[in-house]
Amino acid sequence: MNERYTVQDVAKRAGVHASTVSRALNPATRHRLSEEVAARVIAAAAELGYVPNGLAASLRTRRSETIGVVLPDITNPVFPPILQGLEAVLAEERYVAMVANAGSDNDRQRLVIERLLARQVDGLVLATVTRHDAIVDQCLKAGVPLVVVNRSEADHRVSSVVSDDLRGMRLAVDHLYGLGHRRIGHLGGPQNLSTGKGRLEGFLSAARDHGLDPASSDLELASGFSREAGREAAFRLLEHAPDLTGVVVANDLLALGLYDVLAARGLSCPGHLSVVGHNDMPFVDMVSPPLTTVRIRHREMGEQAAQLLLRLVRGEAQGGVDVVLKPDLVVRASTAAPR
Repeated sequence: MNERYTVQDVAKRAGVHASTVSRALNPATRHRLSEEVAARVIAAAAELGYVPNGLAASLRTRRSETIGVVLPDITNPVFPPILQGLEAVLAEERYVAMVANAGSDNDRQRLVIERLLARQVDGLVLATVTRHDAIVDQCLKAGVPLVVVNRSEADHRVSSVVSDDLRGMRLAVDHLYGLGHRRIGHLGGPQNLSTGKGRLEGFLSAARDHGLDPASSDLELASGFSREAGREAAFRLLEHAPDLTGVVVANDLLALGLYDVLAARGLSCPGHLSVVGHNDMPFVDMVSPPLTTVRIRHREMGEQAAQLLLRLVRGEAQGGVDVVLKPDLVVRASTAAPR
């Protein structure tokens, strides 16, 4: 049977007071002790296999040095770079991320956040928010520091780190127009998400600035940001507007769904249709043809979200700050002049 040792056991083994054990095992306070004493306590803890009780410490200090991160789809390649950026900044401050894959179901998201709050997380980063999201109300009532990332909510009640969707869509439309395209359609995302709505608005604004007036048949909205939803919406788009020469897509996964439909119909890209994606998620440079896309600074997005949240946790900033990052266009082989 494994014995569970306490701080007092470690203190007895090392010949020190229990408070000295706590200081020695906390990197932030270890410098207050002599090297000899700290080494003796660490050795005693190792001999006993003692692991500090983080929950008990968080109850005393009201700090767990843990941040809850809630994702809508951990399989989406967009999120690992965001998470890498978050964790890199958190690690510098000795924080760790507790990551939850909550999906898109509101009840599931609410349960996940309740569990994270019960574990005394010091703050939350949400990549799940819709434009009008009751989950945000839940977090505000709980008084937990909160930053939303990659998406924003319409009422701007909480801080966010997002990409400039209007600029991104303008880059895409300008690129196709510059190649000579005049029948340009849009394969968009869900309008309850800021990314879906903002990119549709950006597309329409840029198209009209070029003197184009896309018909309703040139626009098709997907039910979600997934390859499968992209296939379904792309099929409808090409049925309704078969004479398009270019399509600006609101997300790279949707663009891959469009690729699937083109292949099934025996159509080539960019021979029959030029395609511009959005995100520059990992590996879209390796598909056939490599995807021209709007590059979002995902890792920087994560870094900025972590920095902003830590300032909120320390009381050095107020909520409601919006950080908007500048996207770039990456031109690859999926776009060319129209036939």
